[in-house]
Amino acid sequence: MKKIILAIAATMIFFNCSFAQKQADVFVPIGKYLQMGDSDKLSAWFASNLELDILGSVSACSKVQATQIMKDFFVNYTPKSFSIVHKSGKAPLTYAIGSLSAGGEKFRVTLFVMTQEKGNQIQQLRIERE
Repeated sequence: MKKIILAIAATMIFFNCSFAQKQADVFVPIGKYLQMGDSDKLSAWFASNLELDILGSVSACSKVQATQIMKDFFVNYTPKSFSIVHKSGKAPLTYAIGSLSAGGEKFRVTLFVMTQEKGNQIQQLRIERE
C-alpha cells in the first residue's frame, strides 16, 4: 500500500513539474519574437485586449492596435538582443522580466501571460528604459 501511495505521489510531482516547465517555456518563443522585432509573430501571443506600457505611454488596446504600436517601436528601436532575466508566478498568471538591447539603448521588458483554455496570452507588456 505504501508503495502505491509513493508511486502516485511521484507521478503527481512529475506531472506538476512538467506543467510548470511548459508554463516557463511560453517565454521562449515570445522572447525570440521580441529579439527579432517581429510584431506580427509576437501579436499571435496577444490577448484580444491587453495593456501596453511603452516608454511611459500606457494604453488599453486591441490586439490589432497593440501590433501596430509594437511595429512602430521596433521601427524606432531595432532589436539586437533579448534575454529573460527573471520568471515567476504560477498558472493562470505568470510573468517574466527581460532585458532588450535595441536602437543602441537598453530596455526592461515585463510580460504578464495568462493561461486560459485558448492557450497562453500576453495580458500586459511593459517596456521601459533601464
